Amino acid sequence: MKIKAVIFDMDGVLIDAKEWHYQSLNRALSIFGTEISRYDHLVTFDGLPTKKKLEMLSIEGGFPRSLHNFVNDLKQQYTMEIVYTTCKPVFQQQYALAKLKSDGYNLAVCSNSIRKTVEIMMEKSALIEYLDFFLSNQDVKQGKPNPEIYNLAISKLKLEAKECLIVEDNEHGIKAAVAAGAHILKVESTHDVHYENIISRIKEIETNA
Repeated sequence: MKIKAVIFDMDGVLIDAKEWHYQSLNRALSIFGTEISRYDHLVTFDGLPTKKKLEMLSIEGGFPRSLHNFVNDLKQQYTMEIVYTTCKPVFQQQYALAKLKSDGYNLAVCSNSIRKTVEIMMEKSALIEYLDFFLSNQDVKQGKPNPEIYNLAISKLKLEAKECLIVEDNEHGIKAAVAAGAHILKVESTHDVHYENIISRIKEIETNA
């Protein structure tokens, strides 16, 4: 089976933004004397939508549900402040996407972030021009680890799951990619997301098909 599309997660894959989300949510939570420890962030919360994180804080720590919308809005505002000042093009990612595009692959982004965050990050990093489309947590009922976002992307591409390679970095995203039935390239950080890595994984898949 030939690979025809590469679908990327965003945070921790194309954009080194994990720390931005962590800092922004804790800044909003700190107003109410709450915070997520770095350990819990890495082990439990990494890659989940903010609303899901807040729900977990309510279930496990009794954080008032009445504050969810306020904290969520504040967190998005703080994230945007960081994005506008910090997010910029990185040659390695630009080269990878430009080369894959010129090789004829369809490219998409599927993120658990809200649409506005994805759009601004893709614009500020100068990657949006290479994408066929991007999907956010507002395009689906359930975020990752549910496979809905990847199923939707694959159907929009009019491809079979086995014709798609998904690039993911965290457990929730990998579960979603596996459940969608696509091939996976697991990366540790944005530093692993370069053209040679992606192409060598595609060759490996096609050789073993």
